[in-house]
Amino acid sequence: MNIGEAAKASGVSAKMIRYYESVGVIPAAQRSESGYRRYDDAAIHTLRFVRRARDLGFSVEDITRLLALWRDRNRSSADVKALALAHIKTLQGKIAAMEDMVATLRHLAEHCHGDARPDCPILEDLAGTGEDVAAR
Repeated sequence: MNIGEAAKASGVSAKMIRYYESVGVIPAAQRSESGYRRYDDAAIHTLRFVRRARDLGFSVEDITRLLALWRDRNRSSADVKALALAHIKTLQGKIAAMEDMVATLRHLAEHCHGDARPDCPILEDLAGTGEDVAAR
């Protein structure tokens, strides 16, 4: 199958397939006599693995590690679990940071009159010129 067909079958865009090949996440595709990339069922399976890992927020580096573990039949599941737990910790940190952002923006929005007046604590906070409304 060509790259367009592989993209459709795997759910990974052709641009991302080329990128994953260029950074070594997946091996370079075989080429036809005319130079077009050709993908077999195994390559599609690998691309689906990559897509699912990306859907779960794993970094390219972690996906490379996960692929190596997936291919290694002598792997320890403890290694896979450690990667997943480390990723969970990273995601929880990002969630906490986003919750802080939401709380700050909610607080700023609650203190904005939202009328015709020009003063706005949201813009003042962004500019760093107003009182620290978010800290109150």
